[in-house]
Amino acid sequence: MTTSTVNPLASTTGADAASQASSIVPANMQISESDFLQLITTQMQDQDPLDPADPTQFLSQIEGLSEVSSLQSMQSTLQAQQLTSGASLLGQTVLAPLSTATLATGGAVNGAVSAPQGASGLTVSITDASGNTVSTFSVAPASSGLTNFSWNGTTSTGAAAPAGEYTVTVTATVDGESQSVTPLLQSQVTSVTVDPSTQALDVNTSNGSAPLSSVVSVF
Repeated sequence: MTTSTVNPLASTTGADAASQASSIVPANMQISESDFLQLITTQMQDQDPLDPADPTQFLSQIEGLSEVSSLQSMQSTLQAQQLTSGASLLGQTVLAPLSTATLATGGAVNGAVSAPQGASGLTVSITDASGNTVSTFSVAPASSGLTNFSWNGTTSTGAAAPAGEYTVTVTATVDGESQSVTPLLQSQVTSVTVDPSTQALDVNTSNGSAPLSSVVSVF
């Protein structure tokens, strides 16, 4: 299994910056310029003519509007940059933390794991939609980097497993004890979306969705 490793940090710089920009602008300040000016106009109309408001307060509010508008503009720009970056992954295969794999007829499921330090062995288990274990096999941990694995789509009896969705789990043996390990599956990217609450970019794949920041490799 040949991989091309990418730097997740470089891929998510825009997402992180957009998230920071979003956090800088409080939710109660995310209004349009017209709304902001309407608030100031109303404030001026309702002021006491015998005790008018300090003009410097209005200047301060105008400055605040400018700052908020600039931050919102930056947030929109960064979000557009994220989508452009994510769109470049459409149709490509990525390696990301997913646990559900779609097996095509005659196909295989490829993935990898980051073996815990001191692991003496790795066990990959494949279960069907009913929770039945259809295949279990062992993989020797790589001396460094990721440990690749591949399920050829056959059951423990050697028969071809039917096409469909299967759950992949991996356990590592460390000092004689079993330890769960998150599997990384190869999946084709079908679309990208932006979480409106965090501005983080998610990649939607044939095996499910994962944050762009979690993508380990692109093939």
